[in-house]
Amino acid sequence: MTTTRPEAPDAPGRLGQAIPAEELLAYLAALDAWLRDRRAELDRLDAAGRASTAPDQHTSDLVLALSMWQLIRTRVDELVRTWDSGRVGEVERERMSRLIWGRLDPSEGSAGVSLVEAVTLCDALVRQLRVRLAFDPATADHVARLRALRAALVRCEDLVGADAAGRERLARLRDREQAMVAQTARGADVSGPLAELEAEVARTERDLIVEASERTTLARHRQDATELAAALEAREPTLHELAERCRREIVNPPRLAVPDVSRLGEAPEGREALDTYLHRLQAVRRALDHVAEAYTAPLRLRAELRYRLDNLHDTADAHGRSSSPTVRSGYDEARAAVDATPCDVVLAQFLVEQYEFLTRPLPRGGAAARPEGAS
Repeated sequence: MTTTRPEAPDAPGRLGQAIPAEELLAYLAALDAWLRDRRAELDRLDAAGRASTAPDQHTSDLVLALSMWQLIRTRVDELVRTWDSGRVGEVERERMSRLIWGRLDPSEGSAGVSLVEAVTLCDALVRQLRVRLAFDPATADHVARLRALRAALVRCEDLVGADAAGRERLARLRDREQAMVAQTARGADVSGPLAELEAEVARTERDLIVEASERTTLARHRQDATELAAALEAREPTLHELAERCRREIVNPPRLAVPDVSRLGEAPEGREALDTYLHRLQAVRRALDHVAEAYTAPLRLRAELRYRLDNLHDTADAHGRSSSPTVRSGYDEARAAVDATPCDVVLAQFLVEQYEFLTRPLPRGGAAARPEGAS
């Protein structure tokens, strides 16, 4: 019975999004299985590299693959700590999205790639090592090695896209590969040049994987930034209406301006500029939330005071307190304050609390008791 090698899991959500907990749990479980499998395979490839006839040719790639695996392991450990056995709220889930889609620490040799990109790069390195160790120069047939080389060049052509410089670089590699095929057909010994070409093609494929992954991630982040800017801009008319209503209905309303999202312009193309743009968008979102809360609070308080006054009036009727001239006067005064436009919510709150005091039931045997001997 054959076992299926775990594939790299698809990362959930996107940068800055509070990813649902069930998607995070499934991703962490799949990523842990992937890490165990790739570590076991890297150990096998390391042993095979040391046992080969030219172990030094594989050392650099093995070290790079193991380093990339360790970077991924470190970031996954940080994700697990943040996950905290599922005890995560919206803030923790948003932080986990930044750990998944944000860049790893470049000082640790990550080349500024994200966790998702690092997983893809690690798989590519493992695949290249698997191919190179399967076709060792001292033992493998040149035809089989050239076939693997052509397959790698095809993968590079699929990755390079429309980049002119990359296509020119691949064209030179393809010319060298064709020349080597011709020399092999003539019976020449191409072991040395073939090993050099294999190493260069492997480096090229690795670089193209990183570049393609960065382009894809950058395009996705730019789309997310554009959607977020559009969503924030769509909130502006509602906030302008809310601010105008608050200024019309409330005495001494807040004096806050509604941020103009359009002043940030369109999402830029460069990665650093896009990161700065996203940071500014988050600041604008927080400012919009603050403006919404500031203008909603006095209107909400006025509505609560009206509801509270109605309940107190019903309670006063039930206790028979509404017949008191003092209570009636307190109600009329409080009602006039909460219904006034513009409304002084500070005064209205004081008068409602005063009316609440007036409507309390009188103590038994207090004011209603008659003096002894009175006729």
